[in-house]
Amino acid sequence: MSLSRRSFTLAGAAAAVLPAQSLLAAPARADGTVTVSVPEIDLAGPRVATVPITVRNGGARQLRDLSVTFTGPVGWVVEPELVRLKGSLAAGATATASFELLVPEPRPGLRLITFTATASYAGGDGAGQATGSRTVRLGDPLPDLAAAYNNVGVTDESNPAPGNYDGDGNSFSAQKLADVGIVPGGPVLALGARLIWPDVAPGSRNNVACGSQAIALSGSGSRLVFLGSGVGNSAVGTAEVFYTDGSSSRGTFGFPNWSFQNVTDFGATQIAAANGRNLPGGYGNEGIAYSVFAHSVPLTAGKTAEVVVLPGNGGIHVFALAIAP
Repeated sequence: MSLSRRSFTLAGAAAAVLPAQSLLAAPARADGTVTVSVPEIDLAGPRVATVPITVRNGGARQLRDLSVTFTGPVGWVVEPELVRLKGSLAAGATATASFELLVPEPRPGLRLITFTATASYAGGDGAGQATGSRTVRLGDPLPDLAAAYNNVGVTDESNPAPGNYDGDGNSFSAQKLADVGIVPGGPVLALGARLIWPDVAPGSRNNVACGSQAIALSGSGSRLVFLGSGVGNSAVGTAEVFYTDGSSSRGTFGFPNWSFQNVTDFGATQIAAANGRNLPGGYGNEGIAYSVFAHSVPLTAGKTAEVVVLPGNGGIHVFALAIAP
């Protein structure tokens, strides 16, 4: 049954076209003779889009028993699940399999979505299968890290109640951070970068518990430096940086727990260690160090960074980021 004959709830009669940039559209088997092409897709939902997948037989032998599948992001509906193409596909010929894709309503923020088509066959180049994909960037990133602040990590010792850095109501002491040179709006030099500690009052949101937020960047350099610390003992994940030419690079980084974990775990660099912390009822844990760390991911030389997508691990807390020239 086609999507056009099924009953779906599509809110609204029309929707504005989101900014969309195709980042990748290439067959997976660059050395093969059978190629699969995924076209550009109108993603201004909610709507049902017809997606024609093209299979080209670039070899010298015909294809037999050709079938094609097409999938979108998890949760997106595609019908039919599989298209079988009748007859054979001669050398040098192309065939098209059509699918219907339910495009949902747009969501705020920037997302990367990938569409994949796979052709299975007998004959031809003998590989039996070829795959093509297209990755599209939808929406806009947040303008800066401050727009993503979602956690209160520093409080005044006279009013620790707003703090909840670790999920248990604890936070860094503003006074003890100042003792080691970390103050609102002040510079922090780390790994070749000059970062600025969040210029907000104690008790305000001043860091990002990572959840794949997309943050706008601008600049070129050797690496992107993150300033923060971990909650829990597994605060490690992968950040992806996109460049103005549409390419991207990925790097893994992590922070040790802000206390009670080896300060060099995950390859991090300890930047400062505050004496004690603020508990929900006031300052405490004197004599125990609560640390701020730096870590980085490499950037591609000669390219201008445009967006970073933070890791999807909420244990990674980031106070600041900057490009090291």
